[in-house]
Amino acid sequence: MHLFVRQQQRYNRSMKLIRLKAYLPRSLYSRAALILFTPVLVIQLVFGFVFLSNHFERITRQMTVAVIDDLSFIFSEIPAHGFEAVRDGPAARLGYTLVRSEPPESSMRRLYDISILYAEPILTEVFPVLAHDTVSEDGIAIFWIEQDNAPLEVRFPRSRISASNPHQLVLWTLLAGVLMYFIALIFLRNQLRPIRRLARAAEAFGRGQHIPFHPTGATEVRAAGLAFLDMRARIDRHIDQRTMMLSTVSHDLRTPLTRIRLGLEMIEDDTEDLEHEVDEMQEMLDGFLNFARDGVEEPTLQTNLSEMITRIVKTHQRKGNAAISIGEIEASGMLPIRPMLFGRAIENLIVNALRYGAEAQVSLRVRERSLRIRIEDDGPGIPQASREHALRPFSRLDLARNQNKGGGVGLGLTIAADAARVHGGTLRLGDSQALGGLAVDIILPRT
Repeated sequence: MHLFVRQQQRYNRSMKLIRLKAYLPRSLYSRAALILFTPVLVIQLVFGFVFLSNHFERITRQMTVAVIDDLSFIFSEIPAHGFEAVRDGPAARLGYTLVRSEPPESSMRRLYDISILYAEPILTEVFPVLAHDTVSEDGIAIFWIEQDNAPLEVRFPRSRISASNPHQLVLWTLLAGVLMYFIALIFLRNQLRPIRRLARAAEAFGRGQHIPFHPTGATEVRAAGLAFLDMRARIDRHIDQRTMMLSTVSHDLRTPLTRIRLGLEMIEDDTEDLEHEVDEMQEMLDGFLNFARDGVEEPTLQTNLSEMITRIVKTHQRKGNAAISIGEIEASGMLPIRPMLFGRAIENLIVNALRYGAEAQVSLRVRERSLRIRIEDDGPGIPQASREHALRPFSRLDLARNQNKGGGVGLGLTIAADAARVHGGTLRLGDSQALGGLAVDIILPRT
């Protein structure tokens, strides 16, 4: 029972954290800015609270008590000497102006006049304060106090009860905090710029591109940049070695394969089976060479994908493959791509569709942020459990696909998937709703 309760409590805490993360910023810059801004804001609030609640309130109370002493003395002289004599005598000498007038319906105060909020309750403890006004005249505090059952307007310098502009200290503190915050953001942006450059270099390398990158910034960021350069160099060496090996082996095997083909043609006996085996070996070598050439650098060009698809399909139709057709084509689909690599990927997918199905169709759909190329057929398709395995190099799903038309080398989907990844996209396998067979989608970003 206790174990269940602890697990439930852990689950509730984790769910609260998940809900909290939904409101947190995503980028490192925003999170760092939040980490920087939060303590600055807390310090400002704590300082304002301490200053207003302790220091400022205490000073205002002391100064207001002095005003109360002056008014107590002035009011005590009125019964003995009369209102006019006290008004023109002791009150005037002490800096107070006394006027018999009716108070306003409500007190008036400037929004930033904080000290009057502390002074009025202290005055009210001694005198019956009817209203106050700090708006009509700058630098003058006006209070209406009931004296001898009649309202009396008392005017005196605003500085008698507190500093004339107490809001300025708070305002300058806030402005200084905001200024320092923006200065810190500038330095923070400079510190995060090397991380952004490292991310762009890593993303470009994942697409098969090399952009200049030099490690800069803090020691940890430099270490990460140097590790990336070392990793990129090792991967480049591995790709070069793989390309050289496949190219060399495939090229060296072409010569004896050609001699075998010539020898079979000179034999008078039935050699159809052997010639079929030689054709399959030739197809395998061509697949190896195409796979090896995918690692070779190719410039990126602005290409019209709809024209590329139409050209490839019409080429197949001219060769007598009437089973391939063009489906829905939306817009031009202009994208910066590597034409040879991407064209080879489309070619491989069309060949696969024609090999395993009696009918194939190619379509292009353009959206605001993405572009989708779909090649679908009416063949047996690929089971859901085998689709991940089908994307691996040299994999041949003999049980799922038609063997009567040749199984291929097992590189068609791999080359297409690599081409999609090089261009920042992805390749997906699904079921064709139109033809009932396999649907291969290449999703490319438009940005």
